[in-house]
Amino acid sequence: MARPRKPLLSRDRIVEAAGALVDAEGLEAVSTRRLAAALGVSGPSLYNHFRTKDEILDAVADAVSARVDLSMFEPEAGLDWQAALHDWAHSYRDALSDHPNIVPVLARGPGRRPAGLRLADAVFGAMTAAGWPPAQATRIGALMRYFILGSAVGSFARGFVDDEAAYDPSDYPHLGQAHLLAERQREVDEGAFETGLAALLAGLALQYEALPKA
Repeated sequence: MARPRKPLLSRDRIVEAAGALVDAEGLEAVSTRRLAAALGVSGPSLYNHFRTKDEILDAVADAVSARVDLSMFEPEAGLDWQAALHDWAHSYRDALSDHPNIVPVLARGPGRRPAGLRLADAVFGAMTAAGWPPAQATRIGALMRYFILGSAVGSFARGFVDDEAAYDPSDYPHLGQAHLLAERQREVDEGAFETGLAALLAGLALQYEALPKA
C-alpha cells in the first residue's frame, strides 16, 4: 500500500507555520530548526524558499498587512479623507490585535514587502488626492502608523493587577479603582484607541482647514 504523500513545502506553508510560532512564543522562537520540525521537513529545504530567518519574518509581517482593508480609500467608497482614515485605522488595528508579537517587525517599515507598500501607497495617495501637500501626507501616514502600531503592542488595562491592596491610597491617591482595569480591558483599551483616533483626526482637520486654498 502506497504511503500517503506529504504536502509539498511552499512559501505559504512556511509563513503559516512561522506565524503560528510567533503568535505562540514570540519572534525569538522562530528558527529554521523549529520550523522544519513543525513542517516535517529538513532544515535546508526551507532555504529553497527563504534565504534567511529575517526574510521569513518579513513574509509573516506582510501576511498580516495583507489583511488590512484598503477599500475605504477607493473613490467608489465615497468617503472623505477623515472617514477613510478612521475606518482604515480600525481595520489595521483589528489585523494586528491577534498578532501583537509581529508588531516590532512591522514597525521597521514596509521595506520591500508588497502588502506593506500597497498600504503606504493607498494612504499617501488618498491624502494627496484630498489636497494634502505631499510632505504633510507623508507625515500623516507616519503619524497614523505610530499610533496604530503603538496601540497594538500591549494593553494599558492589563498593566494593572487585580489586587486592590497593590494601590495603597497613601502612596497612589488617584489609583483607587486601578485594580478594576484588568477586568475591563476591552472597554478601556478600545475606548482609549477611539479617543486618541478622534483627537488625531480632529487635530488634522484643523490643519486641513488652514491649508492654502488653490
